[in-house]
Amino acid sequence: MARRLPSPEEAMRILREKRTRPQRRPPPPMGRSLRPLIKQLDERFGSGPGALQARWREIVGEREAAVTEPVRLSRAGVLELRVRSSSATVIQHQAPEILARVNLFLGPGSVDRLRIVQGPVKAAPAGPTPAQAAKARRRTAPLDAAVEARLAAEVSEASPKLREALLRLGRAVERKTD
Repeated sequence: MARRLPSPEEAMRILREKRTRPQRRPPPPMGRSLRPLIKQLDERFGSGPGALQARWREIVGEREAAVTEPVRLSRAGVLELRVRSSSATVIQHQAPEILARVNLFLGPGSVDRLRIVQGPVKAAPAGPTPAQAAKARRRTAPLDAAVEARLAAEVSEASPKLREALLRLGRAVERKTD
């Protein structure tokens, strides 16, 4: 026996009387659930080698940063360093000093010993040291108008590009002699 379909009025009455299943909520974003756990782990174990890699050059110095890189920081307080094979012995002898500097950066007792692994080292990011960057940010005072006019008169016969280069050079020399 075939079942007959309800009329539109009957369908509306059925839908008003019967409750449909509530729509499921999507799960909350994963970050919201994990944020407290990550914060707690970060406070307990530190930020790992990422923070060290970003400031490694400042921590150990130019020479050591050129031949070493931090690879892993374990919970047991062991910092794994990748070192060029030609410099491994030197770094091994400097281990107490490197440990002291790393603990100064991460906090007392963060690292107890170094584990030196020989291998290729990525080139340290080339850039100015913090002192060089601060010096570059400082503004220099403009030259005296008479000195500026004398420099302009002396290079007035040069081509435009050469004139600009000579003016920059002359200004730098005049600032050094002050």
